[in-house]
Amino acid sequence: MSIDPAHVGRKYGPFTYELGLEKMREFAFAVGGGHPGMGATEPPEGLDPVLYDVEAAKKGRHGGVIAFPSFAVVFAIRPFSAAATDPALGLNLLMLVHGEQELELFDVMRPGDVMTTRGEITQVFEKAGKDFLTVVTESTNQAGKLVVRGTWTAVIRH
Repeated sequence: MSIDPAHVGRKYGPFTYELGLEKMREFAFAVGGGHPGMGATEPPEGLDPVLYDVEAAKKGRHGGVIAFPSFAVVFAIRPFSAAATDPALGLNLLMLVHGEQELELFDVMRPGDVMTTRGEITQVFEKAGKDFLTVVTESTNQAGKLVVRGTWTAVIRH
């Protein structure tokens, strides 16, 4: 069953998320090669202190701790998830495969930032017997500044 292209333009959100220092640290430690779930308190070797150390980060060019760039996935994916589970689209989640994602960053993310994310279905098409669904999301901070634009594509096998 193909996705009805009439769903292009369908919007999801707003979803809000407040960035927390500890969550940002855990993420940085995990992608940096550490094991935060195992009680690790020390950062992995080579991880930039601007991603976890408040005092060291104050001396950095951003003046404080910033999030690892891909931390944006934590909050920016919500409209994509909402689209994939939207009953109006009728997707079989057991047949859905993550196709690709792209994050375009416009600013750093800091502890205490409140991100608001909205998304829109921008493409629905069929190719090689599979459906493709693309959702573009935009996340703004509490000042209304665009911080992250995400493009998320799902492939739904028939």
